[in-house]
Amino acid sequence: MRIALSADHAGYALKDELADWLRDTGHDLLDLGTNGPDSVDYPRYGALLAEAIADGRAELGITVCGSGIGVAIAANRNPACRCAQVAEPLSARLARQHNDANAIALGARLIGSEMAKACVTAFLDSDFLGDRHQRRVDQLSKLPQEID
Repeated sequence: MRIALSADHAGYALKDELADWLRDTGHDLLDLGTNGPDSVDYPRYGALLAEAIADGRAELGITVCGSGIGVAIAANRNPACRCAQVAEPLSARLARQHNDANAIALGARLIGSEMAKACVTAFLDSDFLGDRHQRRVDQLSKLPQEID
Protein backbone atom coordinates (compact mmCIF):
# COMPACT_ATOMS: atom_id res chain seq x y z
CA MET A 1 0.00 0.00 0.00
CA ARG A 2 1.29 3.42 -0.93
CA ILE A 3 0.79 6.28 1.51
CA ALA A 4 0.96 9.92 0.43
CA LEU A 5 2.30 12.51 2.87
CA SER A 6 2.06 16.27 2.67
CA ALA A 7 2.55 19.23 4.97
CA ASP A 8 2.86 22.96 5.08
CA HIS A 9 5.75 24.77 6.78
CA ALA A 10 4.22 24.25 10.23
CA GLY A 11 3.92 20.52 9.71
CA TYR A 12 6.93 19.55 7.61
CA ALA A 13 9.12 18.45 10.56
CA LEU A 14 6.43 16.11 11.89
CA LYS A 15 5.75 14.86 8.34
CA ASP A 16 9.42 14.10 7.86
CA GLU A 17 9.62 12.28 11.20
CA LEU A 18 6.55 10.22 10.30
CA ALA A 19 8.01 9.48 6.86
CA ASP A 20 11.23 8.12 8.36
CA TRP A 21 9.27 6.01 10.84
CA LEU A 22 6.89 4.68 8.18
CA ARG A 23 9.78 3.81 5.82
CA ASP A 24 11.49 1.96 8.68
CA THR A 25 8.33 -0.12 9.14
CA GLY A 26 8.27 -1.03 5.45
CA HIS A 27 5.68 1.35 4.01
CA ASP A 28 5.87 2.72 0.46
CA LEU A 29 5.60 6.52 0.59
CA LEU A 30 4.86 9.37 -1.77
CA ASP A 31 6.24 12.58 -0.21
CA LEU A 32 4.45 15.59 -1.69
CA GLY A 33 6.33 18.22 0.36
CA THR A 34 6.85 20.77 1.65
CA ASN A 35 10.29 20.03 2.98
CA GLY A 36 11.41 23.14 4.82
CA PRO A 37 10.41 25.97 7.14
CA ASP A 38 9.79 28.61 4.46
CA SER A 39 6.19 29.80 4.59
CA VAL A 40 3.86 28.05 2.13
CA ASP A 41 0.10 27.96 1.77
CA TYR A 42 -1.59 24.91 3.32
CA PRO A 43 -4.40 24.61 0.71
CA ARG A 44 -1.86 23.51 -1.90
CA TYR A 45 -0.62 20.64 0.27
CA GLY A 46 -4.09 19.43 1.19
CA ALA A 47 -5.01 19.52 -2.51
CA LEU A 48 -1.84 17.68 -3.56
CA LEU A 49 -2.65 14.90 -1.10
CA ALA A 50 -6.23 14.58 -2.34
CA GLU A 51 -5.07 14.55 -5.98
CA ALA A 52 -2.66 11.70 -5.24
CA ILE A 53 -5.52 9.67 -3.77
CA ALA A 54 -7.92 10.60 -6.57
CA ASP A 55 -5.54 9.62 -9.36
CA GLY A 56 -4.42 6.39 -7.68
CA ARG A 57 -0.82 7.32 -6.90
CA ALA A 58 -1.64 6.58 -3.25
CA GLU A 59 -4.28 4.57 -1.43
CA LEU A 60 -4.13 6.49 1.85
CA GLY A 61 -2.85 9.87 2.93
CA ILE A 62 -1.46 11.73 5.91
CA THR A 63 -1.29 15.51 5.87
CA VAL A 64 0.03 17.89 8.50
CA CYS A 65 -0.28 21.59 9.23
CA GLY A 66 -0.22 23.58 12.45
CA SER A 67 -3.67 22.46 13.58
CA GLY A 68 -4.60 19.85 10.97
CA ILE A 69 -7.75 21.80 10.22
CA GLY A 70 -6.71 23.77 7.14
CA VAL A 71 -5.18 20.85 5.26
CA ALA A 72 -8.22 18.69 6.08
CA ILE A 73 -10.57 21.32 4.66
CA ALA A 74 -8.42 21.65 1.55
CA ALA A 75 -8.17 17.89 1.02
CA ASN A 76 -11.91 17.44 1.42
CA ARG A 77 -12.61 19.85 -1.45
CA ASN A 78 -11.74 16.90 -3.71
CA PRO A 79 -14.70 14.47 -3.74
CA ALA A 80 -12.34 11.47 -3.92
CA CYS A 81 -10.84 12.33 -0.54
CA ARG A 82 -12.38 11.68 2.86
CA CYS A 83 -9.91 13.31 5.25
CA ALA A 84 -10.50 13.35 9.00
CA GLN A 85 -8.65 15.73 11.30
CA VAL A 86 -7.58 13.60 14.27
CA ALA A 87 -5.70 14.24 17.50
CA GLU A 88 -5.93 10.86 19.21
CA PRO A 89 -6.05 7.20 18.11
CA LEU A 90 -9.75 6.53 18.71
CA SER A 91 -10.79 9.19 16.20
CA ALA A 92 -8.26 7.86 13.70
CA ARG A 93 -9.62 4.31 14.09
CA LEU A 94 -13.26 5.40 13.85
CA ALA A 95 -12.51 7.55 10.81
CA ARG A 96 -11.41 4.40 8.97
CA GLN A 97 -13.99 2.02 10.42
CA HIS A 98 -17.11 4.17 10.17
CA ASN A 99 -16.32 6.82 7.54
CA ASP A 100 -13.96 4.94 5.23
CA ALA A 101 -11.54 7.85 5.60
CA ASN A 102 -8.69 7.56 3.13
CA ALA A 103 -6.67 10.34 4.74
CA ILE A 104 -6.00 11.88 8.12
CA ALA A 105 -4.85 15.36 9.03
CA LEU A 106 -2.64 16.01 12.03
CA GLY A 107 -1.85 19.23 13.89
CA ALA A 108 1.88 19.54 14.50
CA ARG A 109 1.35 22.38 16.97
CA LEU A 110 -1.27 20.42 18.90
CA ILE A 111 0.11 16.89 19.28
CA GLY A 112 3.57 15.45 19.74
CA SER A 113 5.26 12.90 17.56
CA GLU A 114 4.35 9.93 19.77
CA MET A 115 0.66 10.82 19.67
CA ALA A 116 0.93 11.38 15.91
CA LYS A 117 2.46 7.91 15.52
CA ALA A 118 -0.32 6.42 17.65
CA CYS A 119 -2.91 8.11 15.41
CA VAL A 120 -1.21 6.88 12.25
CA THR A 121 -0.95 3.35 13.63
CA ALA A 122 -4.65 3.29 14.55
CA PHE A 123 -5.55 4.65 11.10
CA LEU A 124 -3.41 2.17 9.17
CA ASP A 125 -4.36 -0.83 11.32
CA SER A 126 -8.11 -0.27 10.88
CA ASP A 127 -10.39 -1.28 8.05
CA PHE A 128 -13.72 0.07 6.89
CA LEU A 129 -16.52 -1.94 8.52
CA GLY A 130 -19.02 -1.47 5.69
CA ASP A 131 -22.52 -2.69 6.58
CA ARG A 132 -24.65 0.21 7.89
CA HIS A 133 -21.69 2.57 7.44
CA GLN A 134 -21.59 1.95 3.68
CA ARG A 135 -24.96 3.64 3.21
CA ARG A 136 -23.65 6.76 4.92
CA VAL A 137 -20.39 6.81 2.98
CA ASP A 138 -22.44 6.47 -0.21
CA GLN A 139 -24.42 9.52 0.88
CA LEU A 140 -21.20 11.47 1.40
CA SER A 141 -20.22 10.80 -2.20
CA LYS A 142 -23.54 12.33 -3.37
CA LEU A 143 -23.06 15.62 -1.55
CA PRO A 144 -23.85 18.44 -2.13
CA GLN A 145 -26.89 16.95 -3.84
CA GLU A 146 -29.96 16.20 -1.82
CA ILE A 147 -29.81 12.95 0.17
CA ASP A 148 -32.82 10.68 0.49
